[in-house]
Amino acid sequence: MHRKAKKKSTAEGDIALPPLEAGAAPTEPAPPIPTRLRMLVVDDHPVVRRGLIQTLTEAFPGLHLGEASNAQEAMEQIWNNDWDVVVLDVSMPGRSGLDVLKEVRQERQKLPVLVLSMYPEDEFALRVLQNGAAGYLTKQTAPHELVAAIKKVLSGGRYISAAVAEKLADHLDRDMEKAPHHLLSDREYQVMCMLASGKTVKEIGAELSLSIKTISTYRSRILEKMLVKNNAELMRYAVEHELVDYRKAR
Repeated sequence: MHRKAKKKSTAEGDIALPPLEAGAAPTEPAPPIPTRLRMLVVDDHPVVRRGLIQTLTEAFPGLHLGEASNAQEAMEQIWNNDWDVVVLDVSMPGRSGLDVLKEVRQERQKLPVLVLSMYPEDEFALRVLQNGAAGYLTKQTAPHELVAAIKKVLSGGRYISAAVAEKLADHLDRDMEKAPHHLLSDREYQVMCMLASGKTVKEIGAELSLSIKTISTYRSRILEKMLVKNNAELMRYAVEHELVDYRKAR
């Protein structure tokens, strides 16, 4: 039903740029979209899930939908059911959506995963696509682009929005491989974005369901790897490298 995802071998810290054309056609003939779709929506916010489900049910008559609110529920659904596509949130308490994505790539290689993120940063798009996602959308653009993205990944293609594609193209002119934030693990990068957005260690711990001690350890590693001394310098770096929206950093 689905094209097998191509595996890419990249060293830790390297960025494998995906195709930069939003909605570029696959090189092979596109498989037909199933007439009776089965989709799994994974998001820890009930209101967001309801909004996504409403959009999808209006666009795909006869759609069978499953829901999950965390990584464990998501993997149980994926192990025990056959899905045509998974719509996956990046930021969830405990194990993140990136953890789920990596496990899906091991257990269900043919299953396309469309990742949603609250973060507008192009760097997160790079990371999720490098880890095998079939597409990437921000939650701000999802209401307008979700249906097109679903159709694209179901036909065997990869989807990124025009805005993300433009940002990825901009990176071709930069020496990004040497940027310190590429040394961060996926979880460290997530914590870094939250710190750079002005959230406290306590707030981050509560949002990710991790202890203050654990978040403090992540913070220490982040500051060391990125060669900055404090949160203010971290925020300045993140804004300068367009890793966070300066209008939302407090």
